[in-house]
Amino acid sequence: MKRIVLVFGLISGALMALFMFATMPFIDKIGLDKGYIVGYTGMVLAFMLIFFGIRSYRENVGGGTITFGRAFAVGILIAIISSICYVIAWQILFHTLMPDFFEKFAAHVIEKARASGASPEVIQAKVQEMEQVKQIPNKPFLHVAYTFLEPFPVGLIITLISAVILRKRKK
Repeated sequence: MKRIVLVFGLISGALMALFMFATMPFIDKIGLDKGYIVGYTGMVLAFMLIFFGIRSYRENVGGGTITFGRAFAVGILIAIISSICYVIAWQILFHTLMPDFFEKFAAHVIEKARASGASPEVIQAKVQEMEQVKQIPNKPFLHVAYTFLEPFPVGLIITLISAVILRKRKK
């Protein structure tokens, strides 16, 4: 199981990192809102390796059978490894090419609130919230945890779906 989980997790993580490094330099041109769509689409595509990893385990290790629990375990381990790769890639990208990301993100959120016609109280609350968000990079553990929580739920959902589809009991 270790080999399959490592291979598929690292390939999935490398794909996510590749998507991130390929798209983030253009984030100012495509905008943050479209950037989310592009980013999460890349995550879903990379996490599709969870399905193939579980299937590989079922065919090569399980002799053509796998329980939901074992399929879930294989898939979630692939998702964890892939998400860790995402965190590493984001930290490299943030600290080298995009140290001003949180300032740009905060300005975008505040401008979006203003454009929506929000009341001055709502805008002020959003400004205070964004001041806290801009402090996230100053707290490394929190920064890593939030970054991990970006892709991991997507991997969890794909793991659940894949485990249900691929489970196969002995006849």
